[in-house]
Amino acid sequence: MELSEEDLALIQVLQSHPRLGWADAAKVLGVHATTLAARWERLKASGSAWVTAHLAGDPRQMLLAFVAVDCDMNLRDSVTAQLAAIPEIVTVEEAASNRDLMLTVITGSLEEFSTNVVSRLKAIEGLTKYQTALCTRLHTSADEWRLNILDKSQLATLRSLGQGVPGAGREAATAPLPQSHLDLLPYLARDGRATAAEIARDLERHPATVQRQLNRVLASGLLLFRCELAQRYSSFPVTCQWFANVPAGRHEEAAAAFRTISNVRLSASTTGATNFVIIMWLQSLADVMSAELALQQKVPGIELVESVVMLRTVKRVGWMLNEDTTASGAVVHPGTLAAGS
Repeated sequence: MELSEEDLALIQVLQSHPRLGWADAAKVLGVHATTLAARWERLKASGSAWVTAHLAGDPRQMLLAFVAVDCDMNLRDSVTAQLAAIPEIVTVEEAASNRDLMLTVITGSLEEFSTNVVSRLKAIEGLTKYQTALCTRLHTSADEWRLNILDKSQLATLRSLGQGVPGAGREAATAPLPQSHLDLLPYLARDGRATAAEIARDLERHPATVQRQLNRVLASGLLLFRCELAQRYSSFPVTCQWFANVPAGRHEEAAAAFRTISNVRLSASTTGATNFVIIMWLQSLADVMSAELALQQKVPGIELVESVVMLRTVKRVGWMLNEDTTASGAVVHPGTLAAGS
């Protein structure tokens, strides 16, 4: 299956506003709403694109970590499968570097990271070593990354329509949601566009009750919705991650500069041997050198210590992926997720 320009345009609309109604999407794309709904079902069924939702978390408390793992090569498949089954490990990638696997981990606190993740790493047979870099500030996350398909007129229409879309903002919630509301999260993780009626059927609740709960969840600002795309269809099939050193006091300046590079999927300040992580999607391996030049031009004085090219993404933000980067349909949903790579 190959994606058309029309498919990619629809995906970009949902990247901007994942729960935008089909009638409004039709105003942006000039295509009938029923046609867009059918097109989306086809994309979803093929695993080419999907919408998911995850808790944004409180950035003052939550912990984001990048963990490099070494393993016995004879047990690599087993180690990878066991790591992917841990809910707090939201992304698992096979790396072409001096480390075997790269993990993105999200927990509610440093204590949870130690209790729920580190203890399980130590128990995995064949996992020989791990090294952790803790995020001290997340500057850019992958939910902000966009395809470049829509024209200026379409983008302007999309911006005007998206202003009233529930869940479009990222405001901090003022009060925790009760468990009855949190029960909706696994359904929204599996389908970020799930309706109250669909969730109500599975939960065996009255649709009106679930609609009220869903409205509150969407308005809370706790959830981040994102439209994902199989990387093979993005025109950027290569993932590269850099571990860098940025001079003290220049992290915000560097982050602002990196936001002007459209290929950047994630940038974060970290602890460890280096103090900054950048992840980019690129068109080819040859673009790694071009990307490094762009990074150095944007932030003079940056030291690019190591680059890591990913051979395969096994799991991305909770979703298990096939070899061809399409979604398998399996979702490992933790109680708390956050913006991953």
